[in-house]
Formats: sequence, structure tokens, C-alpha cells
Amino acid sequence: MKFGKVDNPEAIDFTLPPDHPDTQVILNSKANNQKPQLYVGCAKWNKQDLKNFYPRGTKDELGYYSRQFNSIELNATFYRLFPKDQFEKWQEKVPDGFKFFPKITQTISHLKRLIDAEKLLPEYLDHTLLLKENLGTVFLQMHNNFAPKDWDRVVNFVNAWPREVPLAIEFRHTDWFNTPEVSNKLYYLLEEHNISNVLVDTAGRRDIMHMRMTSEEAFIRFVGANHPSDYDRLDAWVDRLDTWMEQGLRQIDFFIHQNVEKESPLLATHFIKQMNSRFGFDLKIPGKDNDAPTLDL
Repeated sequence: MKFGKVDNPEAIDFTLPPDHPDTQVILNSKANNQKPQLYVGCAKWNKQDLKNFYPRGTKDELGYYSRQFNSIELNATFYRLFPKDQFEKWQEKVPDGFKFFPKITQTISHLKRLIDAEKLLPEYLDHTLLLKENLGTVFLQMHNNFAPKDWDRVVNFVNAWPREVPLAIEFRHTDWFNTPEVSNKLYYLLEEHNISNVLVDTAGRRDIMHMRMTSEEAFIRFVGANHPSDYDRLDAWVDRLDTWMEQGLRQIDFFIHQNVEKESPLLATHFIKQMNSRFGFDLKIPGKDNDAPTLDL
């Protein structure tokens, strides 16, 4: 992921901003005593990108990946709508409990910019729902220059989306968060429809770290900088998630990107170890198979 890439990550202040005041209100309103669901993964399973992750001779990359991690941020679906039989093959390859978190196709988000979404969504959903019980939260990512002037398109999209299918939306234009009249209207819309407000932690766009939850599901896209500070940044997220879990967080979706993706499994493994050790989760530690290489941290 090149979004937010910088040449000098050591010069960036990666401190997580304070929570938006209403985040605690949202989480407290849904609090209970159950441990949250935790999904951690990468954005791709391609062997070329995740160099040295796969044992020598691995042919079924998704089959192997899905037995190391319990989820994948499915970026491939952004670039094109795959045939139905491809979704069926993906679903058949993964174990029970594994979740795909597919990105909505760019035809809807970037090319049409949500125009006629109510006409385009049925075909997208007809394919995506073939993932069946392995479908996690779908997410919509809008272009950097998609601004609040197109508010009506967002409303139409949200109203056209079936409520029974979990959804998260990522906005990248700063005006969605920096203008109170706009942001409050947006947050209320997302809350009303139980849609998660995607959080993106990337070096060059600290201006969109809004820290505003709109549901009890935290959908976090972490972009490492291929720099030693990546591990400290992950530890800071563990601390913040501790706070949110105390307040009532019910699901954590944490997906790791890198400008050089081969390090993504290493960061994801570090994060899983921290979450398991600190909170008693029991996610598999990638690489702990007899036939798998050990991921050295």
C-alpha cells in the first residue's frame, strides 16, 4: 500500500491521538462481559508479495495462508469483480472460522463515485455473498478527493446497503472529519445503520486519524513504514484496544499493510503474540507448524 508513504518515517510523530469523546459513549452503550472477536491478517496472500512466508513447494497459497491467519483483507476485489465460481473456490479452500473482509469494487467507489450504487450493488453482493459463513465485514474505501459535497451519494449508498451484511466505510478527505457540522452528520448516519468508521494508521496521513467509533466493531488498517518504529506503533494499538475493550468493544478487525509487503506477516505475528499474551486470546501463531518456517521477530 503506497497510501501515506513517506521517505523519512523516523521524523513522524506516530503517537495515537486521543479518542473522540463520543467513542466511549458508543462503546459503553453496547457494553457486555463477552470477550471480543479478534481478526488479524494481511491484505494479500500472493506468494510474490509475501516472500519467504510460504514453505518451499507450497502450491495452494490461500489454503496455507488461511491456516496461519484467521482473516484476510481482500483487496483483490477492489480491482475487479471476480466470477462467481472464484468466490466459491475461495470459500471452499479455507477452514471454518476464517473470514474474508472484501473491499467493494472500484467501479462503485472510484469510477462511479457512488452514483447508481443501488443499481450496481446487487451484482456485487450476488458474488460476494457466495463466501457464505466465511464472509466478514465488507468495506467501502472512497477516493482521497471524495468530499462532503457529495453527501447525498453517501446517504443513497447506505440506504441501498442490506443491513444484514456488516459494512465499514473509509473516508480519506479531511473535510469529513474537520468540519463539525459535516462530521456529526456523518457519524450519526453510520451509527444509525451500525456501520463501522474505518481507522487508517499510516505515516503520511495523520490528519485522518479521527479515532471516532460508530459501532462496537473496530476496523483498523495499519500501514507499516518498513521501519523499526512499526513494532512500537503496534504496541500502542494494543494499549488503545485495551481501553476500548474495557468500554465495550465487541469485534476487532486488524489488517496490516507494508510498502514492502513481505514484512506484513512478521508484524501481524508480533501483534497476535501481544494480544494473546495480554488478553488471553488464542489466535494461532503463524509459522508454528511442523511444515512451516518460523517467523523470527
